[in-house]
Amino acid sequence: MAAAAAGMDNEAKIRMAMAVLASIVNDTGVPRNIRRAAAKALTFLRDPTLTHAVRAANAISALDEVSQDPNMPFHARTKIWQAISILETVRD
Repeated sequence: MAAAAAGMDNEAKIRMAMAVLASIVNDTGVPRNIRRAAAKALTFLRDPTLTHAVRAANAISALDEVSQDPNMPFHARTKIWQAISILETVRD
């Protein structure tokens, strides 16, 4: 998916990452602290006062904190890594 994101514009990449994160937030099988981190990352991505790269960097930072949580289900970890890999391609 990240390879597909390479040819997209920044806004499309952010929308794609937001869709992945929204699926985590809405998954009740994911621990609350991980859903909270995904929601925090979504808040950063929705902030129109920041540049695309800053929004992506803030979201990556929020996700990186929980990405190594041992209580995280494998499907949620995969989605978080997917969102991070998409956001890492966002440049100003």
